Amino acid sequence: MKASRMLIATLKEVPNDAVIPSHILLIRSGMIKKMSAGIYNYLPLGLRTLRKVENIIREEMDRAGAEEILCSCLQPKELWEASGRWYKYGSELMRIKDRHDRDFCLAPTAEEVFTDLTSVLVKSYKQLPVIPYQIQTKYRDEFRPRFGLMRSREFIMKDAYSFDVDTEGLDKSYGLMYKTYERIFDRFHLNYKIVLADSGAIGGNGSHQFMALSSAGESDIVYCDCGYAADAEKAESKAIEGVKEDLLELEEVNTPNFKTIEEVAGYLNIDKTKTIKAVAYRDMEHNKTVICFVRGDREVNDIKVINALNTSEELLRMATPEEIAEIGSVEGFMGPIGLNKDNIIVDNEVALMYNALVGANKADYHIKNANFARDFKCETKDIRLVKEGDLCPICGKPMKVERGIEVGQVFKLQTKYSEAMGCTFLDKNGATKPMVMGCYGIGVTRTMSAIIEQYHDEFGIKWPLNVAPYHVVIVPAKYTDEAQKDLADKMHDILNDSKAEVILDDRDASLGFKMKDFELIGIPYIIIVGRRANEGIVELKDRMTNEKIELPYMDAINKVLEAIKNI
Repeated sequence: MKASRMLIATLKEVPNDAVIPSHILLIRSGMIKKMSAGIYNYLPLGLRTLRKVENIIREEMDRAGAEEILCSCLQPKELWEASGRWYKYGSELMRIKDRHDRDFCLAPTAEEVFTDLTSVLVKSYKQLPVIPYQIQTKYRDEFRPRFGLMRSREFIMKDAYSFDVDTEGLDKSYGLMYKTYERIFDRFHLNYKIVLADSGAIGGNGSHQFMALSSAGESDIVYCDCGYAADAEKAESKAIEGVKEDLLELEEVNTPNFKTIEEVAGYLNIDKTKTIKAVAYRDMEHNKTVICFVRGDREVNDIKVINALNTSEELLRMATPEEIAEIGSVEGFMGPIGLNKDNIIVDNEVALMYNALVGANKADYHIKNANFARDFKCETKDIRLVKEGDLCPICGKPMKVERGIEVGQVFKLQTKYSEAMGCTFLDKNGATKPMVMGCYGIGVTRTMSAIIEQYHDEFGIKWPLNVAPYHVVIVPAKYTDEAQKDLADKMHDILNDSKAEVILDDRDASLGFKMKDFELIGIPYIIIVGRRANEGIVELKDRMTNEKIELPYMDAINKVLEAIKNI
């Protein structure tokens, strides 16, 4: 391919709305072009890499015995009503009407359509297990799309779903996909961790995320050297017991207009670890106000609260002062003593505190010396947000926190969707039973971004060879020089005939200009044809290491071809 005939849309300037390296470099290298907030067009170079990412996923899914299908992303309301998610999914679901006033959505995920399709096609245990998958565009009406392909309103995903006769079968399918994902992300040369994860809006009772480590990631990964790892939404820590004390009598103290933990702890000259923090929520699904209590130096984990209430993120918000008053408390002075147990959730670490300070449920007052077992005994749950240094729930050692990009997630759905949508089969005895399901997703376009986040430098992208838009580019210093032109053309033809993906930069531009373009684009090998062309000597630059060596042109060709053989 000659560069003069290519659509090379590189930019010198950093886009105003781009912050993280992958977003900046995808646009500057001419891989993608923004059309609207969170919506991008893929230009030729970007599309070539996208297709390679897809094909690696496709090869490994096929190797695992999964079968590719393609479903419509335009789906009728009735499917989503059957699963119960038409309203529960929330405002991220893009809903539309056709000319006949019928409701549809542009699907953000594929549980409904896969379950419906399988319920029609599979009737007997003899047809199970099956694992259909697709690589398809998805849509989510993100409130604030950002970071380029990392969080966009239109993106490409690989969806797969396993259908089994029982939980033992699900465990096998889940294990198969788990191993398949390891092979996929290994082939992308990603540095990743596999972590326990919350199932979120997808549901189910077991999940792992595949997280590419990156400072640009939106998720915190909590992990321990013993092997425990979880995303921050799911992570647990060992509850710390306070220093044991004799139980003191309750004492009401005046705290005039001191509402926050910092204010009241400072006013009373006590440590925050001796206080109990209150955060009030309104559960709109169950129409009730709930106050959550954690140790004063802790934060409440919203996702754990959502799971404890069996609601959804869209249907949980902060409670108003009026809603707090309705259950007998006062904003800024909320405490568990005297409140209905149905309106409180107490973190399990609070139960291990002694003589703590809590709100008195009346304006300008707190209560000293509150003790869980004596004063507000109730069921406890783990609702605190884990932070770096917290103790591992497995081995008890301090844990670490890193940022990560979620590139894949696997779920054990069990029968959540099959029961709701009538996806059943006849077992050996002729009895009707719901299929047991698993769900397995990979963010294809997000994986592209994750690769760039881990493989770039100050000059541009450093694509691994197996996903690079082209393997090698030949850059003559001056293409109008007869010796350089002849050697460059010859090398191009040899590489092309050997099935290498090769570009010949025949543009009338300086060597520096052309080098900057292809370093930015991230072509793995750059062959520079210069002043020693008439001797058959060229320079070969390895973009991954930025090492440059001078050698005979056939040696350079053979090095590139040998590398291509091993991808």
